[in-house]
Amino acid sequence: MTSAHAMDPTGAAIQADAAALRENAAACPVLLPDGVPGMIVSRHKELRDFLADPEVAKNARHFTAHQEGRVPAQWQLNAFALVSGMTTADGDDHRRLRGPATKAFTPRRVAAMRPWIEKLAADLLAGLPERCDADGVVDLRRHFAYPLPMGVICELLGVAPTHRDALHELTHLMVSTSSTAADAMAAQGQVHAILAQVIADRRAQPGDDLASALIAARDDDGAARDRGDQLSDAELTGTLLLMVVAGHETTLNLITNAVRALCGHPDQLDLVLAGDVSWTAVVEETLRWDSPVANFPFRYPTTDIEVDGVTVPRGTPVLAGYAAAGRDPREYGPDADRFDATRPATRHLSFGHGAHYCLGAPLARLEAVIALRDLYAAHPGLTLALPDDALPPLPGFVGNSVAELPIRLN
Repeated sequence: MTSAHAMDPTGAAIQADAAALRENAAACPVLLPDGVPGMIVSRHKELRDFLADPEVAKNARHFTAHQEGRVPAQWQLNAFALVSGMTTADGDDHRRLRGPATKAFTPRRVAAMRPWIEKLAADLLAGLPERCDADGVVDLRRHFAYPLPMGVICELLGVAPTHRDALHELTHLMVSTSSTAADAMAAQGQVHAILAQVIADRRAQPGDDLASALIAARDDDGAARDRGDQLSDAELTGTLLLMVVAGHETTLNLITNAVRALCGHPDQLDLVLAGDVSWTAVVEETLRWDSPVANFPFRYPTTDIEVDGVTVPRGTPVLAGYAAAGRDPREYGPDADRFDATRPATRHLSFGHGAHYCLGAPLARLEAVIALRDLYAAHPGLTLALPDDALPPLPGFVGNSVAELPIRLN
């Protein structure tokens, strides 16, 4: 087996590292923070098969090094490994936790949110010129790509506007591998305190929102209580935490990455503005070419598994290498590295695959299409204020984007 690749906690070269890992082998050993050994699966076909393998689990009770005490008690990636909720549950437990949340993301409910999303996008766009500095530059990530999905998911959950900025900053500290373990754990504690307040508020004053529905299901479902199927307090908090993080951080990266891609490929933008390519095609190509999540923790084989001739030992924490798989020439051809919104539709893995496929995918797609359509309708001539390679990367090897997106509107 090749020597382990040390995952860069700063995420300074996500795509270069992804390409090196993918071309080395379908599955490669890696070193996670604090030298914890793991592996990554980086090729499209092998990753798709791995994600759907019934012998691969999500619960950390299958994480051998953690169970044996060989992982620090304070570890940067504990927020992924140890959170109580559907992302770390398997089988019947996963179905029990996923069921209540599924109702919030039905096609009908997502479609019903369209007018509200369009109104929020319009309000944010109307305020963009006022956000420009003396040189006419505005950080589109901060003032548009972030508040749109954060506003949507918090409206869906019933989170008061007063909590939104704190939740964004704290959850970023939690999921960024560039955070210290102490900072990540402290942020996790503060997030749990905020979500406990959200739960208390919604319990006292229920509304037409997901948090209220989950609380009612937890408090009032006597049949579930008799079966032992109720959400525990930790699971309720973990579900809301997952919704906040997945519901805004990934869509924030998606919108940011799509604008960067179009700024770097004006020929593709011309096709869209001429009506020859749809905004949906732009969103799907961005998801493939520059996945909002680069490497997602963790899955654990419950037995030794062979991935294209490489053994992934039982209990190994495995990263899903979405950024690498999205540019796999074995799946997308020799021009896989090229952003091309006219590319024939292909099934990317950026929302996952199998039982843990992202519940919020339809909402994220809708938000991104509305955001891009309306942004370019208002400012078709927007340009980057800095060369793309001068944009600071988003810290960490989990999320994939840039930390700022300075643009000139016209």
